[in-house]
Amino acid sequence: MVLNTITVGAAVGPTVIETYFSHYFNRKPLRQKPTAHVSYHEGLNLIRRFLHHASLHTIEELQAFTSQWVPSPRWVKVDEVEIPASSIAKAAEAIISQLGHRGIDLVGGKKWWQWRLEGTVLKAEWIEMRAHHAKRTQKKDSGKGDGGKRVMLYVHGGAYFFGSVDEHRYQMQRHARKLEARYLLTSFTRYRLAPQFPFPCGLLDCLATYIYLLTVQDPTTIILAGDSAGGGMVLSMLVILRDMNIPLPAGAILISPWVDLTHSFPSVAGDASLDYIPSHGFFHRPSAAWPPPNADDIKEIAMHAVEKVAGDSIPRRVSQQVRRQTIEDAVQGFSVNHTPGNEHPVSNPDDLAPGAGSRTSNILPGSGRDLSIMLDGNLVEIKDQIQIYATNQLISHPLVSPVLTPILGGLPPLLILSGGGEILRDEQIYLAHKAANPLKYAPDEAYLNENPEARKFLAERKPTNVQLQIWDDLCHVAPTLSFTRPAKYMYRSIAQFGAWALAQAQDTEINVQDPDEVSVISSGSDTESEKADEQENGSTPPAAQAADAFQKVGRAGESLPPFKNHMIRQRVDRHGNIYPLAPSASFPALHMPPSEIGVIKPGPVRKWTEAKQVWDTKYAKEKRKVQKRRAKEMAKGYQSFGVDEVPPPSALAGRRGLVMPKEKKKKRSWGMSLWSVWGSSHDEKTMAREEKVEQEGETRSPTEQDKAGDPGSDIPDLSKNIPPSEYVRHGNPSDFKKPYVKGEPLKGILKKPKAGRGGPSKSAEQGEAVRDDQHASIFGG
Repeated sequence: MVLNTITVGAAVGPTVIETYFSHYFNRKPLRQKPTAHVSYHEGLNLIRRFLHHASLHTIEELQAFTSQWVPSPRWVKVDEVEIPASSIAKAAEAIISQLGHRGIDLVGGKKWWQWRLEGTVLKAEWIEMRAHHAKRTQKKDSGKGDGGKRVMLYVHGGAYFFGSVDEHRYQMQRHARKLEARYLLTSFTRYRLAPQFPFPCGLLDCLATYIYLLTVQDPTTIILAGDSAGGGMVLSMLVILRDMNIPLPAGAILISPWVDLTHSFPSVAGDASLDYIPSHGFFHRPSAAWPPPNADDIKEIAMHAVEKVAGDSIPRRVSQQVRRQTIEDAVQGFSVNHTPGNEHPVSNPDDLAPGAGSRTSNILPGSGRDLSIMLDGNLVEIKDQIQIYATNQLISHPLVSPVLTPILGGLPPLLILSGGGEILRDEQIYLAHKAANPLKYAPDEAYLNENPEARKFLAERKPTNVQLQIWDDLCHVAPTLSFTRPAKYMYRSIAQFGAWALAQAQDTEINVQDPDEVSVISSGSDTESEKADEQENGSTPPAAQAADAFQKVGRAGESLPPFKNHMIRQRVDRHGNIYPLAPSASFPALHMPPSEIGVIKPGPVRKWTEAKQVWDTKYAKEKRKVQKRRAKEMAKGYQSFGVDEVPPPSALAGRRGLVMPKEKKKKRSWGMSLWSVWGSSHDEKTMAREEKVEQEGETRSPTEQDKAGDPGSDIPDLSKNIPPSEYVRHGNPSDFKKPYVKGEPLKGILKKPKAGRGGPSKSAEQGEAVRDDQHASIFGG
């Protein structure tokens, strides 16, 4: 059965209906959870069901489905741009320098990952609201500014192997509207995806796009952003830019970034009950693209034994049990040694004691040996490739799993958004703290002794300013559910940080229209049934709880709270209320020894092997057929890139010489178009409201009273009484000399502190000295 709108609709339709009825018949368990909103509950289960249905199809089918053309609304301006070869060449040089000799050996050379299918070029899209484009060009023509001081380069997610700009189109439109920015996005058909184009193909494309952007924009006008795998890609880009002395952007926004492909953190071993990501990883129906031949297959091909690889000519003298085991291992991609003896795990195979033997478990990727681990007293040797993006030898490389980068200081300000219910939560929490405190989360002494330059950089790299927000019980990349209330608050937070980072870098003010005038959230975007649902479930926060909240989620144009020890640590509920994040001691990920980070763990491996057994048994014949065909093709030989070029088994570049696939013309996806229309209805209403506000002359701008205030202070001029729960972003109610009315003029403007990037101005420091201890306790220090 093909993967198209009709089959997807038939697969997810019953889930939507079932969720709707179960939501109202089983309300009590949903209380105080994001699933108290029926829209969120249905959206979560819909994506979960879609991913399961997609796993019954090949990767090629999923890639084709998620890259189908989705039209842009009439109020959105879209322009395509081709990335020049010079930018691609500079990006390749930077990656080669960053990889070094050992990295190039692991990757398999310098050339194969720069190859593209014939007739294809790297392209990107500019996405912008037409109204904002008109204002920007008007400013440029009038000489009042360059009209392009807010640009975001966004890298979409999709586990590195599916997804596209079209799939993310509505999300990008929403970000562009919130920030009044231009968005540059690498297009799916050009941003090459694994497994056909594994690491570092996609990284090259994204880095080349940024280098091109530097030729048309000042780096202070650029912020990077990405979700999931795209967030991990952005972090890898930042590390390369920093180390290669390429100008850094004003900041970066990482939405549920996937930064540890070794799955070494505790949360990955959970059941993902609040998430839609499969807890056992991604599996798909076998095809020419996936899975690739494993290590045993390739060894047999090298010995000119294609028939033996296929299992058709195992010597007759071998017992039937051995024959069956040989074929079974080839199908399932791992073997189990039930008599491992006194085997013990080792991190470095060179450290084995004399006489210890070679059959020891190897839990450290990149050691040159097959991964293996002890499970229930048995040694499990992993032969198949685990992650679609990179080989087992590369999943611990810092550019593949950037949380393993030895030093994450010296980067531009980061906003890291994490769902409290997502399976990747722990690695995101660790990432934030490691970037803000490089010395505390430094590599172990053994690494520093072997790499003296790392110790030097550890002392030189200044801590990175990080705003970490953990959203109560939310799933992975919650903005995907853009029609839900929690996602709308998350969009606001992203816009606030983006405007703040740009103002910091440009040493200027950025005017953004006050969202209270036009926001559908402010005017009530939940359905009446959802409001009644919240009241009946008791999910609306009590007044006392709301009053205790330190602040509400901010908006574009509002300043951030002060950083404490280079961090803003926040917990956010689904109503947009912000509370202090729990102390570091309460997070297990922050107490892992460095030697445990980046090594495979029994929990995730057990889930992967159990699911793989079921999956490979179901598709045993198809997988074996694919393995045989691929083995025979490899034995015949492909067109080579040179002696030193060894592309990974899944790479399309390693199979040149046969009939290469042609890039197909995109078809329109009616299902994805309807999804986009569903979400875009919010923007349509908002754009209409913006137009109405402008016509009435109510567009927010700084008043003379605003300008007369302290230019470095974040405290507005206050004039009216409001309840304590409405005091936001500036401290406790007792700190104010005058009361403050919500919605007064300064809501529409962000004043940049005059100190260095990420720090408050001197005048602001003086005004906030009294509140410093209060901020420290609120944000958990």
